[in-house]
Amino acid sequence: MQTRINAKNGDVLSILGMGCMRLPQKGGSVDETRAIALIREAFEQGVNYFDTAYVYHSGKSESVLGAALDGEARKKVKIATKLPPYMVRKLENAHKILDTQLSRLRTDYIDYYLLHMLGDKAGFDRMCSLGVIKWLEGLKAQGKIHNIGFSFHGVKKDFEELIQAYSWDFCQIQYNYMDEKNQATKEGLELAATLGIPVIVMEPLRGGKLVNNLPQAVKDVFSQSGGNKSPAEWALRWVWNHPQVSLLLSGMSDERQLADNVQYASDANANSLTPAQLELFERVKVILQEITKVPCTACGYCMPCPSGVDIPACFSCYNEKYIMGKRSATRSYFMSTGALSAKPAYASQCTECGKCVSHCPQSIAIPDELKKVRKEFEAFWFRPAMALARKIMS
Repeated sequence: MQTRINAKNGDVLSILGMGCMRLPQKGGSVDETRAIALIREAFEQGVNYFDTAYVYHSGKSESVLGAALDGEARKKVKIATKLPPYMVRKLENAHKILDTQLSRLRTDYIDYYLLHMLGDKAGFDRMCSLGVIKWLEGLKAQGKIHNIGFSFHGVKKDFEELIQAYSWDFCQIQYNYMDEKNQATKEGLELAATLGIPVIVMEPLRGGKLVNNLPQAVKDVFSQSGGNKSPAEWALRWVWNHPQVSLLLSGMSDERQLADNVQYASDANANSLTPAQLELFERVKVILQEITKVPCTACGYCMPCPSGVDIPACFSCYNEKYIMGKRSATRSYFMSTGALSAKPAYASQCTECGKCVSHCPQSIAIPDELKKVRKEFEAFWFRPAMALARKIMS
């Protein structure tokens, strides 16, 4: 198992971390016996970073992880879990949640503690106003929390503001070869590194979409490479190739996935992919671009929209629907156009002023394309659901 050093605190971290959001299931719930065995096997194979959250598997994830790592193993691993800001209305809520987490995890400290799905600086400011950040700093001074960070699903602008709003110990972003220009983006990854903030990567396989739902032409590119590597291995190695990445999380839900990923992590180094290998991903992107609906490169020249529409995010989700499937794209659309941000940014806010069109280097008829996005994603339930989500998150 390859490791990388967290330059901010000296921790030696396995480049493969285990995400505990997709533990083995049985009868509609976590198969606790199998999940505990899987976590322990990951530990035996060199995985020393385990990521969970208060809400994963309705709390079962933390409990199972605590049972699996109870005893001597706890001293040899780093446990990351998350405080959900949308469940915190007053500081006492955060106190209660952390007490529950420590009990579930059978520990008296958390190595890496994250604000879960922190969407923008406004969300961070709310945590400050409630006294949550000051409280976390006090816990860190006491040794109950060793590192303070946040996980992010949103857009580049919000990430850049958020990452510079506080002296974070680390952050967690979605990053893979399909999201190089989406969410936090490569520029966001590099900004975090410039600021000396370690980056944990989640969704390196987009929840399995970069393995299970790839067009045959993409599979052919990888298979013809001569390296006998699976699409999963290529995708993971692409993330590990970035020296700014401290480790990636994989939601391994069975023994075969664990065995394969451990093998991949045995010799994956930063800057190890050759120019020819990196070209494979460019060929894959060309194939995927051919089946996209809008040729948006997320350059951002169309922004800001006077009506508040996040145009690149809308088009990214629209294209994702035809590449990865509607379910994944709908979730992305909901999260990136209002559910997690201070203001809504969905397509139906467009007033067709046309200001964006004159700035688009791709000459996209943006208002017309936004109508298609609206038709695709904004069914009758969309606005009520968005309003409810925004109320909860605020």
